[in-house]
Amino acid sequence: MIHSISKPLTLVAFMALGLAGCNNSSQTATDDMPADGAATDTAASLSATLQKIKDSGTIVVGYRDSSIPFSYIADDPNQPMGYAHDLEMKVVEAVKQKLNMPDLNIRYNLITSQTRIPLVQNGTIDFECGSTTNNEERQKQVAFSNGFFEIGTRLLTGTDSGINDFEDLADKTLVTTAGTTSERYIRQYIDDNQMDTDLISAKDHGEGFLMLENGRADAFMMDDVLLAGEQAKAKNPDDWVIVGTPQSFEIYGCMMRKDDPEFKAVVDEALVNVFSSGEINAIYDKWFMNPIPPKNVNLNFEMSDNLKALIADPHDSAQPKDAVQ
Repeated sequence: MIHSISKPLTLVAFMALGLAGCNNSSQTATDDMPADGAATDTAASLSATLQKIKDSGTIVVGYRDSSIPFSYIADDPNQPMGYAHDLEMKVVEAVKQKLNMPDLNIRYNLITSQTRIPLVQNGTIDFECGSTTNNEERQKQVAFSNGFFEIGTRLLTGTDSGINDFEDLADKTLVTTAGTTSERYIRQYIDDNQMDTDLISAKDHGEGFLMLENGRADAFMMDDVLLAGEQAKAKNPDDWVIVGTPQSFEIYGCMMRKDDPEFKAVVDEALVNVFSSGEINAIYDKWFMNPIPPKNVNLNFEMSDNLKALIADPHDSAQPKDAVQ
């Protein structure tokens, strides 16, 4: 098995791959039917994504480099890790079984909040499990698996900043990550409340926290668990605190191309099997209740009642069911 890792492609490459990714691999049954008419396990029975993977001998997996503890790079620049990455590998194993390809190659492709949807759409990556919110707008562009995490959007700020909730952001500088649901939400919040808040966007979560840490911003808005990840890796974690009433509850799911129900079924089944077997509890404890690389810090982020409910009743809806505040 070969594991390779690659960086995002240029826009020109996106377009070229997009044309290739749009080819429909469906065929008539007679295309691959043997002379005697016997049924075969061929491309005719596979979806577009599964056929692409089978033909290439490689599954291309999207990863993030700073979404701690979901999908990130620590000591080895060629090996993603994290809670979502572990689930992603469960999906890869399910694909191997589906295609009867135990030696299927895995290639990792770096994505960001801004590139992840285009890279799925144009076929550069086959799927990704990271920290991507499932919402109705994105469902028009891509498909989502059953959810595997539920978050609330809050604020990370200094313990002495005087910021306790979102109304305290007036006349302050706020940073959030570009291309996220948090960015879109907070822009609307600021406009609706006519607040004199200076909003700046970071390219990723790591840069967002760096802006907070070096004083360029007074607060950092993002998903609570991602804020906990940034706080945990800070030089002095006790200097920072997560505050504010959650402004939204959102569900993370694995993202893949639309209109490929067979591939989605493989992804969903892989996640449900991890949930129903109870294996999800060990995976959760590994990343949220124990020291993790690179600094061996412990997030001490206990599983919420919302996530327990999602695991007990998996679904791919954009809306959480009865979020508990």
